[in-house]
Amino acid sequence: MKSQRLLGILTSFAFIFGSFPSPAMAWWDAGHMQIAYVAYKKLNASVKDKVDILLRLNPDYGKWTAGVTDPKTAKLYAFVHAATWADDIKTKEYNYTRDKADSPPASQNIGYADKNQHPYWHFKDINWSPDMTPLPPPDPVDLVTQLNVMIAALPAGSGAPDDVRSYDLVWILHLVGDAHQPLHGSGRYTRQIPDGDAGGNAEQVIPATGETVALHAYWDAVFGGYSSAYGAVFDADSKEGIASLSVNDVAAKIADPQRWIEESAELAKQYAYAPPVSLGKNAVYLTREYETNAHNIARSQAALAAARLANLINNALR
Repeated sequence: MKSQRLLGILTSFAFIFGSFPSPAMAWWDAGHMQIAYVAYKKLNASVKDKVDILLRLNPDYGKWTAGVTDPKTAKLYAFVHAATWADDIKTKEYNYTRDKADSPPASQNIGYADKNQHPYWHFKDINWSPDMTPLPPPDPVDLVTQLNVMIAALPAGSGAPDDVRSYDLVWILHLVGDAHQPLHGSGRYTRQIPDGDAGGNAEQVIPATGETVALHAYWDAVFGGYSSAYGAVFDADSKEGIASLSVNDVAAKIADPQRWIEESAELAKQYAYAPPVSLGKNAVYLTREYETNAHNIARSQAALAAARLANLINNALR
């Protein structure tokens, strides 16, 4: 089966980092910003200049660089902050509309004139069931379909206006990170949850910290929540930060977002839904083994996302 072949590949890729160091406190702001920072370090100098020109078209550029007097640092901080913009527009401050995957503007790519949140761009659920629960058809628009549109528009020769290319860049910075969070690639259907778990949002877990949280939120928060650009840089560059992890060149060069999602879905089956996670909505206490594996997979996926993001941008803007 295709999934079995893929799992064999993932078994090699999941441990390409050798021995995992102990976990640091990402896929909320802190994680996306760390991934962006590590990717930025891998960009060609000329590409960094092109990236900054595009980011200056974002209405939040002044906010991202406020108080930074060094131009080089300002460019870095803008790039790091930009990775959270696709989540920022979900807040009331922005007054963007929460639309749906089957709405008319779902697949549009019109730049900053677009005032829709597009929450369905953040994931592609590969639906599955461990007990033969019926599965719904996939969404018509998702992370993969939209990310492919944006990647195609990013090069200067694409014919897309700079406003659209800037908008696409900030979304790409975010979506590449999302694609590597295992639960952004999986939708599980069980007899206890026949309408699907929305990528782990229906299941409840209790980690060692003692609070009860959704399984998806547990994975999103592995690297922490809110972070400043300075904090993200500091954490990524720390002794045990994701910048210290080596990534296999073959894995890093995989450029197909569908492949990224397939990898994430298999990691979700193997690790995110592993025991003691329930088939239902009842809260379960996570074991030390589960939490250790979750932190290790999150770190390896974040480092891999950074490498792939850098390759994507270098290739598009060379």
